[in-house]
Amino acid sequence: MKMGKLMAALAGVSLMAAPAFAASLNSKERARVARAHPSDRDDVRYCLLQAKKGRDKGTVIGAAGGAGVGAIAGGDLGESLLAGAAGAVAGRVIGKSEGTNSECDRVLKRNP
Repeated sequence: MKMGKLMAALAGVSLMAAPAFAASLNSKERARVARAHPSDRDDVRYCLLQAKKGRDKGTVIGAAGGAGVGAIAGGDLGESLLAGAAGAVAGRVIGKSEGTNSECDRVLKRNP
């Protein structure tokens, strides 16, 4: 019972903290926006923020899902944490490609 409460609390905290991660661009992304064609700068910034949100959301969902599956499968704390870490990695990879649409893909390809 304690394990279930711990996992539920961890999932809740991670879901509340997720929007704070995608608030701004890092220095490499800001430089990419500055290098972009002037008419594309707003689109590049928007697309980079959307991709970042997708990666972060995928990481959180994957971690919560992996930890939940580990707990439901009857694993101890270490196994559940390992399943959560594996889920986070998989979720980040999936979220990276799902965060943008085809228009963003074209804009980002046009402005490397």
